[in-house]
Amino acid sequence: MSKLTRRHFLALAAGTGAASLLGYYILAPKKKVVIIGGGAGGIIAAKYIRKADSTIDVTVIEANKHYYTCFMSNEVLSGKRTIESIKFSYDKLSNRYGINMIHDQAIGIDPKAKNVRLKGGGTIGYDRLVVSPGVDFKWEAIKGYDASLIEKIPHAWKAGPQTVILRKQLEAMKNGGTVIITVPPKPFRCPPGPYERASQIAQYLKHHKPKSKILIFDANQSIAKQALFIEGWERLYGYGTENSLIEWIPSEQGGKLVGVDADKKIIYAGEFEDQHHADVLNIIPPQKAGKIAIESGLANESGWCPINQKTFESSLQKDIYVIGDACIAGAMMKSGYSANSQGKVCAQAIISSLKNVGIIEPSFANTCYSIVGDEFGISVTGIYRLQAGKIEISQDAFGVSPLDASPEYRKTEVAYAYSWYNNMTHEMFN
Repeated sequence: MSKLTRRHFLALAAGTGAASLLGYYILAPKKKVVIIGGGAGGIIAAKYIRKADSTIDVTVIEANKHYYTCFMSNEVLSGKRTIESIKFSYDKLSNRYGINMIHDQAIGIDPKAKNVRLKGGGTIGYDRLVVSPGVDFKWEAIKGYDASLIEKIPHAWKAGPQTVILRKQLEAMKNGGTVIITVPPKPFRCPPGPYERASQIAQYLKHHKPKSKILIFDANQSIAKQALFIEGWERLYGYGTENSLIEWIPSEQGGKLVGVDADKKIIYAGEFEDQHHADVLNIIPPQKAGKIAIESGLANESGWCPINQKTFESSLQKDIYVIGDACIAGAMMKSGYSANSQGKVCAQAIISSLKNVGIIEPSFANTCYSIVGDEFGISVTGIYRLQAGKIEISQDAFGVSPLDASPEYRKTEVAYAYSWYNNMTHEMFN
């Protein structure tokens, strides 16, 4: 019978301990992060989580197999871009970063069981969940207009087929026709967007149908980058004159949309519900957080999702984070660049939570370019920081394009806008 020496015992014990420890790490399940929504916020959160810790299992649930950028989609209306130029594939996210892409619709969240139910069947479990569903529409807010009419009267506020429909309607319109754009009450996705859209349509009409006119019926009394847009409209489209291509009607002058007659292409606006006829009618409905956020109890009475503005964790559901247009993010506007910035902060907060370590104090950024017309770009940019738990604009790091800038300056802003777009989409999909 062989003797078990003290040395052999210690070696065996050490080996057993190492094997046990190794077995523990091999058998321990990976931490799972599920992200609902493959847009500017969700994709960035997914990539930065995987970049920071490749051991975390990251799954993105996105119904569509291709993404059309809302930013720069207005250039499809002017003919400056094609719809294909704003279309992107998710393929590289799986191949290059190991992100699991599930092209299905999330229809339910169970915060207690920590799983997401899919329309195609089955559920996906999570340790942390990111909800980045974008916006949905308050169809009940407009008499005579609902989702069944969007093929006839497009909103085009989600880029893709709707953008193409609106472009074709503009092409078919007679020279001398009237385009009506309605702007919903704030808050809504991309505050400068409706006015850039009017500008891009005006650019198309100026070159192809100069006898036509655009009427902007606005539920608000002021617009984002107002002085800059008006300067551009004056220079390019004769704003304020009898021959102006664009007329803006704010809420106090009868600009608030009340109802729609889809068959006759008539809107009813203002206190006395005055009638206005359009040859092309673009209704942008009032907005709220995406459907899955509303139905899962992540939104409050405002229709938007309250969050811890340091981490983006929901104020209403533990271990669920909401980013992008759907969340209430203090002073940050609802934009693609805001979502990008929020996705990075959220990724860091989730990793800190999973590892049970502290989170660094975040800062946020937003830059928004608008192309008013040929070689005429304008922008607003800002840095945001936490103050007493709320995201506030940093007053020493905020600015807009100067008024009365030179043509060279405006042309440079257009070049910057295109570079900004290329950088945004490259970071998302490459």
